[in-house]
Amino acid sequence: MARARLITFALLSALAATPVLAQVTSSGWFPVPPDAAFDTGDSWSNAGTTYRLYGVQSCLRGTSFTNAHGIKRDCGEASLAMLVALIRDLRPQCYEAAELPQTRTAFVFCVAVRTEGAGKGSRIDLGTALIATGFAFAALKPDGSPVHAPYLEAQHVAQKSRTGLWAFPDLPDPNTIILRAIRQASPSAAATPPPQ
Repeated sequence: MARARLITFALLSALAATPVLAQVTSSGWFPVPPDAAFDTGDSWSNAGTTYRLYGVQSCLRGTSFTNAHGIKRDCGEASLAMLVALIRDLRPQCYEAAELPQTRTAFVFCVAVRTEGAGKGSRIDLGTALIATGFAFAALKPDGSPVHAPYLEAQHVAQKSRTGLWAFPDLPDPNTIILRAIRQASPSAAATPPPQ
């Protein structure tokens, strides 16, 4: 059951990146509502709609890493905690980039503008912030290419500097897990190896 949900989730994520399904709206920018229910480290729900950060893949719940104290921690919960913290601290505004009406899922980009300090006026992309801090990953399409290429660059920087979850050698890379599940479910996809 969980594996089927994982495969469906991964496929929906990849499909949302295709031009056929992408439907840019003119509804404008909106904040993450204070009463939003955070689902994963890259999504929240409100008023019957799931909002998912476009091109971002959080750690999967139920997978674990061993922290610096030798204690196993749920990787998905670590991603979720960082998403909540950044949204509360940055108070970003989001814009709907694509939607899957049949599942009531909206894919969004979220940006915060610094209002004080040395970086006043600068913009912080929430997806980049999550990935650069090492608490999320660049989402990949079933062929292994990134949904949003700049996020893969941010991931490479975090991985190389061992930032956030990358500091732990047993980090369960969600993209490897998802791509492996897709390939096991679809023999034709088995020709492309998962990223390492």
